[in-house]
Amino acid sequence: MNEFAPTVGVSTTRPSDMPDDHAALPVWNAENWFYEDWPVGQRIRSLRRTISESDSHLFNTLVVDIHPYVQDQMFAEREGIFGRRLVAGAFVFSAGLGLVATNCVNAFSYGYDKLRFIKPVFLGDTIYTIRTNMDKTPRYKELGLIRASYQVFKNEGEPVLYCEHLQTVKYRNPADFAGKTEK
Repeated sequence: MNEFAPTVGVSTTRPSDMPDDHAALPVWNAENWFYEDWPVGQRIRSLRRTISESDSHLFNTLVVDIHPYVQDQMFAEREGIFGRRLVAGAFVFSAGLGLVATNCVNAFSYGYDKLRFIKPVFLGDTIYTIRTNMDKTPRYKELGLIRASYQVFKNEGEPVLYCEHLQTVKYRNPADFAGKTEK
């Protein structure tokens, strides 16, 4: 059982450029969490997403990925080691992270560590992601560093990708971290 209360859409921005009754409504997936609001140990699981032929093709077209393993059915079936076409790893990474992404207005991506493609994903596979908040470190005068793991699974729980996402997140009260930051 998850001991952390759900927070998506609960604490959000309140824009001044719309009617008050509209601005008072929580905005789905646009949180204003601060560093202090990210609980270490919290785990969330995404909805599932089936990767279709058109999803894969659109991504490959956008990034000009024409590798035969992802674009050439005849090659993949006759010469490829898997006997069928793959979904590009970069797309699995993007889609997998997107499944648990929030639009927190106080968080900024700092980078990714330990990215590993564990097993291939094929057209028609269904993926989902589990995000775990791993640790927090006061870093800068106005921003702390949060590390979260992303585990992407396919079908009935087979791991396909792992990475750690680093984000800088604004402090609600920067004075609370004075003298505790690295920089």
